[in-house]
Amino acid sequence: MNFSEVFKQSNQLCKVSPDGQYLATCVQYRLVVRDVNTLQILQLYTCLDQVAHMEWSSDSLFILCAMYKRGLVQVWSLEQPEWHCKIDEGSIGLVSSRWSPDGRHILNTTEFHLRITVWSLCNKSVSYIKYPKACQKGMDFSADGRYMALAERRDCKDFISIFVCDDWHLLRHFETETQDLAGVEWSPNGCVLAMWDSCLDYKMLLYSLDGRLLSTYSAYEWSLGIKSVAWSPSSQFLAIGSYDEKVRILNHITWKKLIEFEHPATITNSKAVVYKEVEKRPVIGTEDLSVHELALGSSLFNSQSKYEIVSLPAQVPVVKPDLDRANPKIGISAIAFSADNRYLATKNDNMPQSLWVWDMQRLGLQAVLEQTAPVRCFVWDPRRPRLALCTGNGKVYMWSLAGCVSVKVQAEGSFQVLSLFWHGTGDSLVLLGKDQLCLCYLATDEEK
Repeated sequence: MNFSEVFKQSNQLCKVSPDGQYLATCVQYRLVVRDVNTLQILQLYTCLDQVAHMEWSSDSLFILCAMYKRGLVQVWSLEQPEWHCKIDEGSIGLVSSRWSPDGRHILNTTEFHLRITVWSLCNKSVSYIKYPKACQKGMDFSADGRYMALAERRDCKDFISIFVCDDWHLLRHFETETQDLAGVEWSPNGCVLAMWDSCLDYKMLLYSLDGRLLSTYSAYEWSLGIKSVAWSPSSQFLAIGSYDEKVRILNHITWKKLIEFEHPATITNSKAVVYKEVEKRPVIGTEDLSVHELALGSSLFNSQSKYEIVSLPAQVPVVKPDLDRANPKIGISAIAFSADNRYLATKNDNMPQSLWVWDMQRLGLQAVLEQTAPVRCFVWDPRRPRLALCTGNGKVYMWSLAGCVSVKVQAEGSFQVLSLFWHGTGDSLVLLGKDQLCLCYLATDEEK
C-alpha cells in the first residue's frame, strides 16, 4: 500500500465523482475539486457559509453544497466554473437536500417535514410534494433512476407514493400496513419495495411496484425489532439485522426466512477463522529521539499490530448494554454484502470490537475479526470480495479470503482513520480523519 500526502477537510465531507475522475472536499466554506489521479486542484469555489452536506450529480458535472442553518443550497458547475445557482428556502428552513437521479433536479426537505420542494435546473420550475414522513429512511430512488418511493404520513396513517422522476407525476399511492414506518428501500433490480416498521414493532413488508403486498415477515413480538436492513446486489437476498443480535436472510422467491445468523459469545464453528489483532509497542530509549520527532508525535510511539489466528473455541469480547436507556448498544447495527453476493459482513453493537463475515454460498460463518478497539466503519471493495475497515486509530485493516492484514497509515503527524470509502475501481481507498484526509493506493493485479 502507498499513501498520498494529507489534505484538509471539514465534517468528513469528501466524495469521489460518479465517473471516478474527481475528488471533491469541503474545507469550512470552501469547496475544493481535485483530479483524483494527480490530486492537483482543478477548481476552488467559495460558499456563503460552512457546508453541512455535499453531493455530486449523477453525471459528475455539478456539485451541490447545502447550508442547513441558513436554509441555502448552492450548486457549482465543473464545465462552466463561472456558472452557479443559489436556492434559498427562506423562513420555512431546510433539513435535507439531495439530487434526483437525472442530476438536474434538487429535492429539498423543509423543517418539520412540511413538504419537499423539487427545483429544476433546466427550466427553473418548482414542484411541491406534501406530507413527507420524518423517519430513518423515508425516500429512496430505484437503481435505474426512473422511480422515487416516498414515505408519507396523513391522518395518523402511513402511505407510500411512487413518483416517476422524469416529470414528477404520481404513479402509485397506497396505504402501508405499518404502525410507524421507519424506512423504505428498493431492491437493486427495481422490482420490489421493502419497508419496515419502527423498532417497537417487528414487521418487514414487501410490495410490488403497483402497490400489491407481496409478503409480510415478522420474527417475534413484544421486543425491540428491526435495526438494520440490506439488499444483496443481485436482489436475491434481503438481510434483516435485529435487536436480538441475529441476522435473518429472506429469499426472493418465497420471501420466507432462508437462514438465521447468530452472534455467539463463544465461537465453536470449525469452518470459521477467528483473527485477533495483537498490538506490539516498540521499546525505545529517549536518547534515540530527536526534539523534531517528539514534536511531530513520532510514529515510533505508535504501536505496530498484526493478526493472529485464535484456536477454537474462541471468546468474543461482549459489552453489557444499559437496557434502561433509549437506543441501547445492542443488536445488529450494520450489514453489507460484497459486490459478488458471496459474503455478508455484520456488526453487533454489544460486541463492538468484532466484525463478522458470513459465506452466503454455504450459509455459514467464514471469519471473525477481533480488533483492539471498536470497529467504526467497514466497506466492501466494489470490484472484489475484499473488506476494508477502521477503528479510529492510525491503521487500515483489510480482510479477504487470503487472510487479514493491518497497515499503518504513512502520513505526517498522527492521522487517525475515523471512516473510509473505496474509489469505484477498487484500486484506492479514501481515508478520513477528524479534519484531514489521505488516499491509500493498493497494488492492482497487474502490478503484483
